[in-house]
Amino acid sequence: MNVSGIVNISRPLTEMATLQPDTAAIIFPQKGRTLTFFELDEESDRIAHGLGRIGIGRGTKTALLVPPSPELFALTFALFKAGAVPVFIDPGIGAKNMKGCLAEAEPEAFIGVPKAHLARRLLGWGRNCIRTSIVVGGGSIWGGIPLDELRRSAQSAPFVAAETRRDDVAAILFTSGSTGPPKGAIYSHGTFAAQIDALRELYDIRPGEVDLPTFPLFALFAPALGMTALIPQMDFTRPGSVDPRKILGPAAEYSATTMFGSPALLNRVGRYAATHAIKMPNLKRVISAGAPVPASVLERFATMLPADGEIFTPYGATEALPVSSIGSREVLAETGAMTGEGHGVCVGRAVPSITLAIIPITDTPIDIWSDDLALPILEVGEIAVRGPQVSSSYLNRPDATRMAKIPDPDGGVWHRMGDVGYRDSTGRIWFCGRKAHRVVTALGTLYTIPVEGVFNTHPKVFRTALVGLGRLGSQQPVLCVELEARAGKIEQELIRTELLELGSRYPHTRNIHEILFHPTFPVDIRHNAKIFREKLACWAADKLS
Repeated sequence: MNVSGIVNISRPLTEMATLQPDTAAIIFPQKGRTLTFFELDEESDRIAHGLGRIGIGRGTKTALLVPPSPELFALTFALFKAGAVPVFIDPGIGAKNMKGCLAEAEPEAFIGVPKAHLARRLLGWGRNCIRTSIVVGGGSIWGGIPLDELRRSAQSAPFVAAETRRDDVAAILFTSGSTGPPKGAIYSHGTFAAQIDALRELYDIRPGEVDLPTFPLFALFAPALGMTALIPQMDFTRPGSVDPRKILGPAAEYSATTMFGSPALLNRVGRYAATHAIKMPNLKRVISAGAPVPASVLERFATMLPADGEIFTPYGATEALPVSSIGSREVLAETGAMTGEGHGVCVGRAVPSITLAIIPITDTPIDIWSDDLALPILEVGEIAVRGPQVSSSYLNRPDATRMAKIPDPDGGVWHRMGDVGYRDSTGRIWFCGRKAHRVVTALGTLYTIPVEGVFNTHPKVFRTALVGLGRLGSQQPVLCVELEARAGKIEQELIRTELLELGSRYPHTRNIHEILFHPTFPVDIRHNAKIFREKLACWAADKLS
Protein backbone atom coordinates (compact mmCIF):
# COMPACT_ATOMS: atom_id res chain seq x y z
CA MET A 1 0.00 0.00 0.00
CA ASN A 2 1.29 3.46 -0.93
CA VAL A 3 1.04 5.47 2.28
CA SER A 4 2.91 8.48 0.90
CA GLY A 5 0.16 9.36 -1.55
CA ILE A 6 2.73 9.67 -4.35
CA VAL A 7 1.72 7.78 -7.51
CA ASN A 8 3.66 8.08 -10.76
CA ILE A 9 2.86 5.54 -13.46
CA SER A 10 6.51 5.43 -14.53
CA ARG A 11 7.56 3.86 -11.22
CA PRO A 12 6.70 0.25 -12.14
CA LEU A 13 9.25 0.46 -14.98
CA THR A 14 11.99 1.64 -12.61
CA GLU A 15 11.07 -1.11 -10.15
CA MET A 16 11.29 -3.72 -12.90
CA ALA A 17 14.64 -2.31 -14.02
CA THR A 18 15.89 -3.15 -10.52
CA LEU A 19 14.18 -6.55 -10.24
CA GLN A 20 14.93 -7.85 -13.74
CA PRO A 21 17.44 -5.47 -15.39
CA ASP A 22 18.61 -7.85 -18.12
CA THR A 23 15.16 -9.07 -19.16
CA ALA A 24 13.94 -7.70 -22.49
CA ALA A 25 11.34 -4.98 -22.00
CA ILE A 26 10.56 -4.52 -25.71
CA ILE A 27 11.48 -6.54 -28.78
CA PHE A 28 11.03 -5.41 -32.38
CA PRO A 29 11.86 -8.63 -34.25
CA GLN A 30 11.56 -7.13 -37.74
CA LYS A 31 14.07 -4.39 -36.85
CA GLY A 32 16.32 -6.55 -34.74
CA ARG A 33 16.02 -4.09 -31.86
CA THR A 34 15.68 -5.02 -28.19
CA LEU A 35 15.77 -2.90 -25.04
CA THR A 36 16.12 -4.49 -21.61
CA PHE A 37 14.23 -3.07 -18.66
CA PHE A 38 17.45 -1.42 -17.48
CA GLU A 39 18.09 0.10 -20.93
CA LEU A 40 14.51 1.34 -21.31
CA ASP A 41 14.57 2.89 -17.85
CA GLU A 42 17.97 4.48 -18.53
CA GLU A 43 16.90 5.76 -21.95
CA SER A 44 13.69 7.29 -20.56
CA ASP A 45 15.75 8.90 -17.77
CA ARG A 46 18.05 10.53 -20.34
CA ILE A 47 15.11 11.80 -22.39
CA ALA A 48 13.34 13.08 -19.26
CA HIS A 49 16.45 15.14 -18.43
CA GLY A 50 16.41 16.49 -21.99
CA LEU A 51 12.72 17.34 -21.82
CA GLY A 52 13.28 19.32 -18.64
CA ARG A 53 16.10 21.26 -20.28
CA ILE A 54 13.74 22.56 -23.01
CA GLY A 55 10.86 23.31 -20.68
CA ILE A 56 8.73 20.17 -20.93
CA GLY A 57 7.97 19.29 -17.35
CA ARG A 58 5.20 18.88 -14.84
CA GLY A 59 1.80 19.56 -16.36
CA THR A 60 3.06 20.24 -19.91
CA LYS A 61 0.51 18.81 -22.33
CA THR A 62 2.47 17.10 -25.10
CA ALA A 63 1.01 15.64 -28.28
CA LEU A 64 2.77 12.35 -29.03
CA LEU A 65 2.47 11.19 -32.65
CA VAL A 66 5.07 8.44 -32.87
CA PRO A 67 4.36 4.92 -34.22
CA PRO A 68 5.20 1.83 -32.14
CA SER A 69 8.98 1.87 -31.74
CA PRO A 70 11.60 1.91 -28.99
CA GLU A 71 11.36 5.71 -29.15
CA LEU A 72 7.60 5.62 -28.39
CA PHE A 73 8.17 3.56 -25.24
CA ALA A 74 11.10 5.67 -24.05
CA LEU A 75 9.32 8.96 -24.75
CA THR A 76 6.10 7.88 -23.04
CA PHE A 77 7.83 6.84 -19.83
CA ALA A 78 10.06 9.94 -19.98
CA LEU A 79 6.98 12.16 -20.13
CA PHE A 80 5.43 10.31 -17.20
CA LYS A 81 8.66 10.66 -15.22
CA ALA A 82 8.78 14.37 -15.95
CA GLY A 83 5.18 14.78 -14.83
CA ALA A 84 4.22 15.99 -18.30
CA VAL A 85 0.87 15.01 -19.83
CA PRO A 86 1.11 13.05 -23.08
CA VAL A 87 -1.83 13.43 -25.45
CA PHE A 88 -2.61 10.20 -27.33
CA ILE A 89 -4.65 10.45 -30.54
CA ASP A 90 -5.26 7.65 -33.05
CA PRO A 91 -3.40 8.58 -36.25
CA GLY A 92 -6.11 6.96 -38.35
CA ILE A 93 -8.94 9.30 -37.31
CA GLY A 94 -8.27 11.62 -40.27
CA ALA A 95 -6.72 15.04 -40.68
CA LYS A 96 -9.89 16.95 -39.80
CA ASN A 97 -10.48 15.05 -36.56
CA MET A 98 -6.78 15.27 -35.71
CA LYS A 99 -6.88 19.04 -36.05
CA GLY A 100 -10.00 19.19 -33.88
CA CYS A 101 -8.46 16.99 -31.18
CA LEU A 102 -5.30 19.09 -31.05
CA ALA A 103 -7.32 22.30 -30.93
CA GLU A 104 -9.29 20.87 -28.01
CA ALA A 105 -6.26 19.52 -26.15
CA GLU A 106 -4.20 22.70 -26.66
CA PRO A 107 -0.81 20.98 -26.28
CA GLU A 108 2.16 23.17 -25.56
CA ALA A 109 4.59 20.65 -27.04
CA PHE A 110 4.50 18.34 -30.06
CA ILE A 111 6.60 15.19 -30.48
CA GLY A 112 6.29 13.37 -33.77
CA VAL A 113 7.92 11.69 -36.73
CA PRO A 114 8.70 13.85 -39.81
CA LYS A 115 5.39 12.92 -41.47
CA ALA A 116 3.48 14.22 -38.44
CA HIS A 117 5.47 17.47 -38.41
CA LEU A 118 4.85 17.98 -42.12
CA ALA A 119 1.11 17.58 -41.57
CA ARG A 120 1.29 19.89 -38.55
CA ARG A 121 2.87 22.64 -40.61
CA LEU A 122 0.78 22.21 -43.75
CA LEU A 123 -2.57 21.81 -41.98
CA GLY A 124 -2.00 24.24 -39.14
CA TRP A 125 -2.31 21.73 -36.29
CA GLY A 126 -1.87 23.43 -32.92
CA ARG A 127 -0.75 26.67 -34.52
CA ASN A 128 -1.93 28.78 -31.59
CA CYS A 129 -0.70 26.63 -28.73
CA ILE A 130 2.40 24.56 -29.65
CA ARG A 131 5.58 26.23 -28.45
CA THR A 132 8.08 23.36 -28.44
CA SER A 133 8.58 20.61 -31.02
CA ILE A 134 10.69 17.45 -31.08
CA VAL A 135 11.35 15.44 -34.24
CA VAL A 136 11.75 11.66 -33.96
CA GLY A 137 13.84 10.17 -36.78
CA GLY A 138 14.58 13.39 -38.61
CA GLY A 139 16.50 16.64 -38.53
CA SER A 140 15.63 20.21 -37.58
CA ILE A 141 14.46 20.86 -41.13
CA TRP A 142 11.09 19.56 -39.97
CA GLY A 143 10.69 22.45 -37.55
CA GLY A 144 11.74 21.00 -34.24
CA ILE A 145 14.58 19.72 -32.08
CA PRO A 146 15.82 16.31 -33.26
CA LEU A 147 15.35 13.66 -30.57
CA ASP A 148 18.93 12.45 -31.12
CA GLU A 149 20.22 15.94 -30.40
CA LEU A 150 18.07 16.17 -27.26
CA ARG A 151 19.47 12.85 -26.04
CA ARG A 152 23.09 13.79 -26.71
CA SER A 153 22.78 17.03 -24.80
CA ALA A 154 21.07 15.43 -21.78
CA GLN A 155 22.92 14.12 -18.77
CA SER A 156 23.28 10.39 -18.26
CA ALA A 157 22.10 9.98 -14.69
CA PRO A 158 19.05 8.58 -12.89
CA PHE A 159 16.04 10.86 -13.14
CA VAL A 160 13.95 11.41 -10.05
CA ALA A 161 10.34 10.99 -11.17
CA ALA A 162 7.97 13.85 -10.42
CA GLU A 163 6.10 13.35 -7.15
CA THR A 164 2.70 13.26 -8.77
CA ARG A 165 -0.31 12.23 -6.73
CA ARG A 166 -3.15 9.85 -7.48
CA ASP A 167 -5.47 12.59 -8.77
CA ASP A 168 -2.84 14.44 -10.83
CA VAL A 169 -3.42 14.34 -14.59
CA ALA A 170 -1.18 11.75 -16.27
CA ALA A 171 -2.42 11.71 -19.87
CA ILE A 172 -5.21 12.61 -22.28
CA LEU A 173 -6.55 9.65 -24.28
CA PHE A 174 -8.87 10.48 -27.14
CA THR A 175 -11.72 8.09 -27.88
CA SER A 176 -11.91 6.53 -31.34
CA GLY A 177 -14.87 8.66 -32.41
CA SER A 178 -16.89 5.60 -33.47
CA THR A 179 -20.05 7.20 -32.06
CA GLY A 180 -19.57 10.95 -32.44
CA PRO A 181 -16.55 13.24 -32.37
CA PRO A 182 -13.47 11.95 -30.49
CA LYS A 183 -13.34 13.13 -26.87
CA GLY A 184 -10.29 13.46 -24.65
CA ALA A 185 -10.65 11.28 -21.55
CA ILE A 186 -8.56 12.64 -18.68
CA TYR A 187 -6.45 9.92 -17.07
CA SER A 188 -4.87 10.49 -13.68
CA HIS A 189 -1.83 8.59 -12.41
CA GLY A 190 -4.26 6.79 -10.12
CA THR A 191 -6.40 5.74 -13.11
CA PHE A 192 -3.41 4.08 -14.78
CA ALA A 193 -2.26 2.47 -11.54
CA ALA A 194 -5.74 1.02 -10.94
CA GLN A 195 -5.87 -0.36 -14.48
CA ILE A 196 -2.51 -2.09 -14.06
CA ASP A 197 -3.56 -3.57 -10.72
CA ALA A 198 -6.89 -4.77 -12.16
CA LEU A 199 -5.29 -6.38 -15.22
CA ARG A 200 -2.61 -8.09 -13.11
CA GLU A 201 -5.19 -9.53 -10.71
CA LEU A 202 -7.79 -10.39 -13.33
CA TYR A 203 -5.48 -12.36 -15.62
CA ASP A 204 -2.77 -13.44 -13.16
CA ILE A 205 -0.08 -11.64 -15.16
CA ARG A 206 3.43 -12.13 -13.80
CA PRO A 207 6.82 -10.49 -14.45
CA GLY A 208 8.94 -12.33 -17.01
CA GLU A 209 6.07 -13.21 -19.34
CA VAL A 210 6.10 -12.28 -23.04
CA ASP A 211 3.22 -10.19 -24.40
CA LEU A 212 2.35 -9.75 -28.07
CA PRO A 213 0.13 -6.64 -28.17
CA THR A 214 -1.40 -5.57 -31.49
CA PHE A 215 -2.76 -2.26 -30.20
CA PRO A 216 -0.16 0.45 -29.39
CA LEU A 217 -1.64 1.74 -26.12
CA PHE A 218 -1.99 -1.77 -24.73
CA ALA A 219 1.67 -2.34 -25.57
CA LEU A 220 2.60 0.35 -23.06
CA PHE A 221 1.02 -1.65 -20.24
CA ALA A 222 3.43 -4.57 -20.75
CA PRO A 223 6.60 -3.02 -19.24
CA ALA A 224 4.60 -1.66 -16.30
CA LEU A 225 3.38 -5.22 -15.66
CA GLY A 226 6.89 -6.62 -15.95
CA MET A 227 6.18 -8.31 -19.28
CA THR A 228 8.30 -8.23 -22.42
CA ALA A 229 6.41 -6.40 -25.18
CA LEU A 230 6.90 -8.22 -28.49
CA ILE A 231 5.86 -5.71 -31.16
CA PRO A 232 4.72 -7.31 -34.45
CA GLN A 233 5.24 -5.88 -37.92
CA MET A 234 1.79 -4.65 -38.96
CA ASP A 235 -0.31 -1.63 -39.82
CA PHE A 236 -1.83 -0.91 -36.42
CA THR A 237 -4.71 1.02 -38.03
CA ARG A 238 -5.78 -2.08 -40.02
CA PRO A 239 -5.68 -5.05 -37.63
CA GLY A 240 -8.32 -6.86 -39.69
CA SER A 241 -5.92 -6.96 -42.66
CA VAL A 242 -2.85 -8.19 -40.77
CA ASP A 243 -0.56 -10.80 -42.32
CA PRO A 244 -1.16 -13.76 -39.95
CA ARG A 245 2.42 -14.97 -40.45
CA LYS A 246 3.71 -11.71 -38.89
CA ILE A 247 1.74 -12.58 -35.74
CA LEU A 248 2.16 -16.34 -35.54
CA GLY A 249 5.86 -16.36 -36.45
CA PRO A 250 7.16 -14.03 -33.70
CA ALA A 251 4.71 -15.49 -31.15
CA ALA A 252 6.20 -18.92 -31.71
CA GLU A 253 9.83 -17.75 -31.97
CA TYR A 254 9.75 -15.78 -28.71
CA SER A 255 7.31 -18.09 -26.86
CA ALA A 256 4.68 -15.43 -26.27
CA THR A 257 2.44 -16.25 -23.31
CA THR A 258 -0.03 -13.40 -23.76
CA MET A 259 -1.56 -11.70 -26.77
CA PHE A 260 -3.94 -8.80 -27.26
CA GLY A 261 -5.92 -8.57 -30.48
CA SER A 262 -9.17 -7.10 -31.76
CA PRO A 263 -11.94 -9.51 -32.86
CA ALA A 264 -11.09 -8.70 -36.48
CA LEU A 265 -7.46 -9.68 -35.96
CA LEU A 266 -8.38 -12.88 -34.11
CA ASN A 267 -10.73 -13.79 -36.93
CA ARG A 268 -8.05 -13.37 -39.60
CA VAL A 269 -5.24 -15.05 -37.68
CA GLY A 270 -7.51 -17.86 -36.47
CA ARG A 271 -8.71 -18.68 -40.00
CA TYR A 272 -5.13 -18.87 -41.26
CA ALA A 273 -4.02 -21.02 -38.34
CA ALA A 274 -6.95 -23.41 -38.80
CA THR A 275 -6.18 -23.79 -42.50
CA HIS A 276 -2.51 -24.55 -41.82
CA ALA A 277 -3.04 -26.59 -38.62
CA ILE A 278 -0.90 -24.19 -36.56
CA LYS A 279 -0.77 -24.53 -32.76
CA MET A 280 0.54 -22.07 -30.17
CA PRO A 281 1.50 -24.24 -27.16
CA ASN A 282 2.96 -21.36 -25.10
CA LEU A 283 0.07 -18.91 -25.54
CA LYS A 284 -1.88 -19.31 -22.30
CA ARG A 285 -4.05 -16.19 -22.48
CA VAL A 286 -5.46 -14.13 -25.33
CA ILE A 287 -7.26 -10.87 -24.59
CA SER A 288 -9.64 -9.37 -27.13
CA ALA A 289 -11.58 -6.12 -26.89
CA GLY A 290 -13.09 -3.37 -28.99
CA ALA A 291 -16.30 -5.18 -29.93
CA PRO A 292 -18.10 -8.43 -29.09
CA VAL A 293 -16.17 -11.51 -30.25
CA PRO A 294 -18.37 -14.02 -32.11
CA ALA A 295 -18.41 -17.50 -30.57
CA SER A 296 -17.26 -18.94 -33.92
CA VAL A 297 -14.11 -16.80 -33.77
CA LEU A 298 -13.44 -17.87 -30.18
CA GLU A 299 -13.95 -21.54 -31.02
CA ARG A 300 -11.63 -21.40 -34.02
CA PHE A 301 -8.86 -19.53 -32.20
CA ALA A 302 -9.15 -21.69 -29.08
CA THR A 303 -8.08 -24.75 -31.07
CA MET A 304 -4.60 -23.19 -31.35
CA LEU A 305 -4.13 -22.89 -27.60
CA PRO A 306 -2.84 -25.39 -25.03
CA ALA A 307 -5.31 -27.18 -22.74
CA ASP A 308 -4.91 -24.53 -20.02
CA GLY A 309 -5.08 -21.61 -22.48
CA GLU A 310 -8.11 -19.35 -22.78
CA ILE A 311 -9.38 -16.30 -24.64
CA PHE A 312 -10.70 -13.51 -22.44
CA THR A 313 -12.95 -10.69 -23.59
CA PRO A 314 -12.84 -7.77 -21.16
CA TYR A 315 -15.59 -5.20 -21.43
CA GLY A 316 -14.88 -1.51 -21.05
CA ALA A 317 -14.13 1.71 -22.89
CA THR A 318 -11.42 4.35 -23.10
CA GLU A 319 -13.11 6.05 -20.14
CA ALA A 320 -13.33 2.90 -18.00
CA LEU A 321 -11.25 -0.26 -18.45
CA PRO A 322 -11.56 -3.04 -17.43
CA VAL A 323 -15.18 -3.16 -16.29
CA SER A 324 -15.87 -6.88 -16.58
CA SER A 325 -14.45 -9.99 -18.23
CA ILE A 326 -15.49 -13.44 -19.43
CA GLY A 327 -13.49 -16.42 -20.66
CA SER A 328 -14.00 -18.44 -23.83
CA ARG A 329 -14.80 -21.63 -21.92
CA GLU A 330 -17.93 -20.09 -20.41
CA VAL A 331 -18.91 -18.53 -23.74
CA LEU A 332 -18.51 -21.76 -25.71
CA ALA A 333 -20.16 -23.89 -23.05
CA GLU A 334 -23.18 -21.69 -22.40
CA THR A 335 -23.49 -18.01 -23.23
CA GLY A 336 -22.54 -18.19 -26.93
CA ALA A 337 -25.59 -20.31 -27.72
CA MET A 338 -27.76 -17.84 -25.79
CA THR A 339 -26.36 -14.99 -27.91
CA GLY A 340 -27.64 -16.84 -31.00
CA GLU A 341 -31.08 -16.96 -29.38
CA GLY A 342 -31.21 -13.19 -28.93
CA HIS A 343 -30.13 -12.76 -25.30
CA GLY A 344 -27.28 -10.33 -26.11
CA VAL A 345 -23.57 -10.93 -25.52
CA CYS A 346 -22.47 -11.92 -22.03
CA VAL A 347 -19.49 -9.82 -20.89
CA GLY A 348 -19.07 -11.62 -17.56
CA ARG A 349 -19.09 -10.24 -14.05
CA ALA A 350 -17.80 -6.87 -12.91
CA VAL A 351 -14.15 -6.91 -11.82
CA PRO A 352 -13.65 -6.57 -8.04
CA SER A 353 -12.68 -2.88 -8.16
CA ILE A 354 -15.79 -1.86 -10.15
CA THR A 355 -19.29 -1.11 -8.87
CA LEU A 356 -21.79 -1.59 -11.69
CA ALA A 357 -25.46 -0.72 -12.02
CA ILE A 358 -28.10 -0.81 -14.74
CA ILE A 359 -30.05 2.45 -14.86
CA PRO A 360 -33.06 3.70 -16.87
CA ILE A 361 -32.34 4.68 -20.48
CA THR A 362 -32.45 8.41 -21.05
CA ASP A 363 -30.78 10.78 -23.48
CA THR A 364 -30.53 13.59 -20.93
CA PRO A 365 -28.00 14.28 -18.15
CA ILE A 366 -28.46 12.86 -14.65
CA ASP A 367 -27.47 15.50 -12.12
CA ILE A 368 -26.87 13.33 -9.04
CA TRP A 369 -26.50 9.65 -8.29
CA SER A 370 -29.10 7.81 -6.25
CA ASP A 371 -29.21 4.10 -5.48
CA ASP A 372 -32.87 4.26 -6.53
CA LEU A 373 -31.66 4.54 -10.14
CA ALA A 374 -30.60 0.88 -10.19
CA LEU A 375 -32.98 -1.36 -12.15
CA PRO A 376 -33.85 -4.94 -11.12
CA ILE A 377 -32.24 -7.99 -12.75
CA LEU A 378 -33.22 -8.89 -16.34
CA GLU A 379 -34.40 -5.34 -17.08
CA VAL A 380 -32.51 -3.63 -19.94
CA GLY A 381 -31.05 -0.22 -19.18
CA GLU A 382 -27.86 1.79 -19.53
CA ILE A 383 -24.71 0.40 -17.93
CA ALA A 384 -23.14 2.74 -15.34
CA VAL A 385 -19.89 2.08 -13.48
CA ARG A 386 -17.83 3.51 -10.66
CA GLY A 387 -14.29 2.62 -9.59
CA PRO A 388 -10.65 3.74 -9.46
CA GLN A 389 -10.04 2.93 -13.16
CA VAL A 390 -12.93 5.15 -14.25
CA SER A 391 -11.94 8.55 -15.68
CA SER A 392 -13.70 11.49 -14.08
CA SER A 393 -14.17 13.91 -16.98
CA TYR A 394 -13.43 14.89 -20.56
CA LEU A 395 -10.95 17.60 -21.46
CA ASN A 396 -12.63 20.92 -22.29
CA ARG A 397 -15.98 19.20 -22.88
CA PRO A 398 -18.25 20.27 -20.00
CA ASP A 399 -21.43 19.28 -21.85
CA ALA A 400 -20.08 15.82 -22.72
CA THR A 401 -18.85 15.39 -19.14
CA ARG A 402 -22.27 16.33 -17.77
CA MET A 403 -23.95 13.87 -20.12
CA ALA A 404 -21.61 10.95 -19.36
CA LYS A 405 -20.80 11.45 -15.67
CA ILE A 406 -23.08 11.26 -12.65
CA PRO A 407 -21.72 12.87 -9.47
CA ASP A 408 -22.05 10.61 -6.43
CA PRO A 409 -23.01 12.43 -3.19
CA ASP A 410 -20.54 10.16 -1.37
CA GLY A 411 -17.74 11.38 -3.65
CA GLY A 412 -16.43 10.43 -7.08
CA VAL A 413 -18.47 9.90 -10.22
CA TRP A 414 -20.35 7.19 -12.07
CA HIS A 415 -19.59 6.85 -15.77
CA ARG A 416 -22.46 6.15 -18.13
CA MET A 417 -21.01 3.69 -20.63
CA GLY A 418 -23.39 4.69 -23.42
CA ASP A 419 -24.16 0.97 -23.71
CA VAL A 420 -27.37 -0.86 -22.86
CA GLY A 421 -27.57 -4.21 -21.16
CA TYR A 422 -28.91 -6.11 -18.18
CA ARG A 423 -27.79 -8.24 -15.24
CA ASP A 424 -28.92 -11.86 -14.99
CA SER A 425 -29.79 -13.82 -11.85
CA THR A 426 -26.17 -15.01 -11.43
CA GLY A 427 -24.72 -11.49 -11.55
CA ARG A 428 -23.43 -11.67 -15.11
CA ILE A 429 -23.73 -8.62 -17.36
CA TRP A 430 -25.25 -8.96 -20.83
CA PHE A 431 -24.35 -6.34 -23.46
CA CYS A 432 -27.18 -5.35 -25.83
CA GLY A 433 -25.50 -2.61 -27.90
CA ARG A 434 -24.93 1.11 -27.93
CA LYS A 435 -27.68 3.27 -26.51
CA ALA A 436 -27.47 5.56 -29.54
CA HIS A 437 -28.05 2.59 -31.86
CA ARG A 438 -31.32 1.39 -30.36
CA VAL A 439 -34.21 1.33 -32.81
CA VAL A 440 -37.48 2.63 -31.40
CA THR A 441 -40.43 1.48 -33.50
CA ALA A 442 -44.16 1.90 -33.02
CA LEU A 443 -44.20 -1.65 -31.63
CA GLY A 444 -41.36 -1.20 -29.16
CA THR A 445 -37.60 -0.81 -28.79
CA LEU A 446 -35.10 -3.07 -30.54
CA TYR A 447 -31.49 -3.39 -29.37
CA THR A 448 -28.81 -4.14 -31.92
CA ILE A 449 -26.91 -7.07 -30.36
CA PRO A 450 -29.92 -9.28 -29.43
CA VAL A 451 -31.35 -8.78 -32.92
CA GLU A 452 -28.08 -9.33 -34.78
CA GLY A 453 -27.21 -12.37 -32.66
CA VAL A 454 -30.17 -14.25 -34.12
CA PHE A 455 -29.35 -13.49 -37.76
CA ASN A 456 -25.60 -14.00 -37.31
CA THR A 457 -26.25 -17.73 -36.79
CA HIS A 458 -26.90 -18.17 -40.51
CA PRO A 459 -23.88 -20.08 -41.91
CA LYS A 460 -23.47 -17.78 -44.91
CA VAL A 461 -23.61 -14.56 -42.86
CA PHE A 462 -20.37 -12.88 -41.74
CA ARG A 463 -22.10 -10.18 -39.69
CA THR A 464 -25.27 -8.11 -39.58
CA ALA A 465 -26.18 -4.62 -38.40
CA LEU A 466 -29.58 -3.37 -37.32
CA VAL A 467 -30.33 0.26 -38.22
CA GLY A 468 -33.43 2.40 -37.85
CA LEU A 469 -34.79 4.80 -40.44
CA GLY A 470 -36.94 7.74 -39.40
CA ARG A 471 -37.68 9.31 -36.03
CA LEU A 472 -37.43 7.57 -32.66
CA GLY A 473 -40.81 6.15 -31.83
CA SER A 474 -41.74 5.36 -35.42
CA GLN A 475 -38.52 4.02 -36.89
CA GLN A 476 -38.43 1.37 -39.60
CA PRO A 477 -36.03 -1.43 -38.66
CA VAL A 478 -33.65 -2.50 -41.44
CA LEU A 479 -31.19 -5.37 -41.25
CA CYS A 480 -27.94 -4.84 -43.16
CA VAL A 481 -26.11 -8.06 -44.00
CA GLU A 482 -22.47 -8.73 -44.91
CA LEU A 483 -22.00 -12.24 -46.26
CA GLU A 484 -19.04 -14.57 -45.78
CA ALA A 485 -18.60 -14.66 -49.56
CA ARG A 486 -20.03 -12.75 -52.49
CA ALA A 487 -23.37 -14.01 -53.73
CA GLY A 488 -25.43 -13.40 -56.85
CA LYS A 489 -28.96 -12.03 -56.79
CA ILE A 490 -30.59 -15.47 -56.85
CA GLU A 491 -28.52 -16.69 -53.90
CA GLN A 492 -29.12 -13.42 -52.03
CA GLU A 493 -32.87 -13.88 -52.41
CA LEU A 494 -32.60 -17.40 -51.06
CA ILE A 495 -30.57 -16.16 -48.05
CA ARG A 496 -33.08 -13.34 -47.52
CA THR A 497 -35.91 -15.87 -47.33
CA GLU A 498 -33.96 -18.00 -44.86
CA LEU A 499 -33.14 -14.96 -42.70
CA LEU A 500 -36.79 -13.89 -42.59
CA GLU A 501 -37.76 -17.41 -41.52
CA LEU A 502 -35.02 -17.32 -38.86
CA GLY A 503 -36.27 -13.97 -37.56
CA SER A 504 -39.86 -15.21 -37.40
CA ARG A 505 -38.90 -17.60 -34.58
CA TYR A 506 -38.33 -14.86 -31.99
CA PRO A 507 -40.64 -12.07 -30.77
CA HIS A 508 -38.01 -9.34 -31.03
CA THR A 509 -37.00 -10.17 -34.63
CA ARG A 510 -40.25 -11.28 -36.27
CA ASN A 511 -41.24 -7.74 -37.28
CA ILE A 512 -38.02 -7.08 -39.22
CA HIS A 513 -38.95 -7.41 -42.88
CA GLU A 514 -36.42 -5.22 -44.71
CA ILE A 515 -33.06 -6.88 -45.43
CA LEU A 516 -30.26 -5.25 -47.45
CA PHE A 517 -26.96 -6.83 -48.51
CA HIS A 518 -23.85 -4.67 -48.12
CA PRO A 519 -20.45 -5.65 -49.60
CA THR A 520 -18.23 -4.55 -46.70
CA PHE A 521 -19.38 -2.80 -43.54
CA PRO A 522 -17.64 0.46 -42.57
CA VAL A 523 -15.72 -0.13 -39.31
CA ASP A 524 -13.59 1.84 -36.86
CA ILE A 525 -9.88 2.47 -37.42
CA ARG A 526 -8.78 1.41 -33.93
CA HIS A 527 -10.05 -2.18 -33.89
CA ASN A 528 -11.66 -2.71 -37.33
CA ALA A 529 -14.56 -4.25 -35.40
CA LYS A 530 -17.00 -1.54 -34.33
CA ILE A 531 -19.57 -1.12 -37.09
CA PHE A 532 -20.39 2.44 -38.14
CA ARG A 533 -24.15 1.94 -38.03
CA GLU A 534 -24.77 5.65 -38.64
CA LYS A 535 -23.12 5.32 -42.06
CA LEU A 536 -25.07 2.13 -42.78
CA ALA A 537 -28.31 3.90 -41.87
CA CYS A 538 -27.59 6.61 -44.45
CA TRP A 539 -26.73 3.95 -47.03
CA ALA A 540 -29.92 2.01 -46.26
CA ALA A 541 -32.04 5.16 -46.53
CA ASP A 542 -30.60 5.84 -50.00
CA LYS A 543 -31.20 2.24 -51.09
CA LEU A 544 -34.83 2.34 -49.99
CA SER A 545 -35.67 5.84 -51.21
